[in-house]
Amino acid sequence: MACAEGSELSLVLTDDPGITVLNQDYLGRPGPTNVLAFPMAEGQFAEMNPGLLGDVVVSVDTAWREAADNGLEPDEHFMRLVIHGILHLLGHDHLQDEDQARAMEELTERLLEQSAG
Repeated sequence: MACAEGSELSLVLTDDPGITVLNQDYLGRPGPTNVLAFPMAEGQFAEMNPGLLGDVVVSVDTAWREAADNGLEPDEHFMRLVIHGILHLLGHDHLQDEDQARAMEELTERLLEQSAG
């Protein structure tokens, strides 16, 4: 999916309890996760506002914990998660295929480098 000029998305920062509720209610998965994406460009409401890409929800708790556990810069890891979520809004998927997962990870890292540059 292409992103048209003037497209919008929302970025929601939450904690582990907040993202746990969303993860369970919408994906049927227990516990917290680092990032969730809720695309609006598909489904029954897609035509209501075609410029609205959707919502990216990041658990700050999980993002910071992952950064600390893996020796990553917290701000850089946070941006990585935001980029990852936006790529999901644009139709990228890493859950169905290893090649797609690798391509999505490579694109995430390229975009992260560009955002820092």
